Amino acid sequence: MSKISAYFETNWGAMTASDWIGLTITLVVFFGMLIAFARTLRPSKRKELEQEKYKILDED
Repeated sequence: MSKISAYFETNWGAMTASDWIGLTITLVVFFGMLIAFARTLRPSKRKELEQEKYKILDED
């Protein structure tokens, strides 16, 4: 078990500015996608999404 925990250890003090920027961008994108997924695919929006399903194929 110690090999696995050693693999996932992070030396926060040794992180450079680029590391912190990358971590921040990764977290912002992750939470942004999580929020977008939750807002668009919740069950209450199903009827609305079904109506838009073939909109691009319609010749209106």
